[in-house]
Amino acid sequence: MQPVESSSIRLFKNPLLESLTHVHPIIPLLLWLPVALVLIWRSVAVYQMPIVELSLMAVLGLLVWTLMEYSLHRFVFHYDATSKLGKSLVFLFHGVHHDDPQDKTRLVMPPAGAILIMSLLWVLFTLFLSGAYLETFGAFFIIGYLCYDYIHYATHHFPMRNPVLRYLKRYHMLHHFSGQDGRYGVSSPLWDFAFGTTAGNLSLPPRYKEE
Repeated sequence: MQPVESSSIRLFKNPLLESLTHVHPIIPLLLWLPVALVLIWRSVAVYQMPIVELSLMAVLGLLVWTLMEYSLHRFVFHYDATSKLGKSLVFLFHGVHHDDPQDKTRLVMPPAGAILIMSLLWVLFTLFLSGAYLETFGAFFIIGYLCYDYIHYATHHFPMRNPVLRYLKRYHMLHHFSGQDGRYGVSSPLWDFAFGTTAGNLSLPPRYKEE
């Protein structure tokens, strides 16, 4: 949980509910990295999973995360709601970020929402995987999520010197400042290219051109 910043857009009148919408950026790492490491350790030490199979499940977990990231961002966070309730939910989950993209306390997923979503996804994964395959896949899916969280935070608050990270920063800034209908990938543009959602304005406001 993160103290509410005075400059943040308020979402709830209730102080407790409002506090749950804010989170310090270190929290996802402290919460989820130990889970991922334990799952990887179990795959190796308990299940004695061969390195080739572990590597394949690792790639699959990361790849599926990028698809999940793209799908949630495109179809859920940017859902074109028509009802008052729908619009309120879309704003709560993502619209507030577009209205105030530099709010440091709302750039990573709060634990309450993350635990709920991850629990539901884990149940879904058990329909297709079990044992070491499930745990290895789950571990790298979580690592993919952490990469997304911190790439997202960095694109808003750090200058990117590495060419790949600099590209990702500009790519995400285009999503924010040159129209929201496209460039839904944050940690990777892979699915934007696959589904043709990269088109649009290529110019940025002057203050972002040299970052």
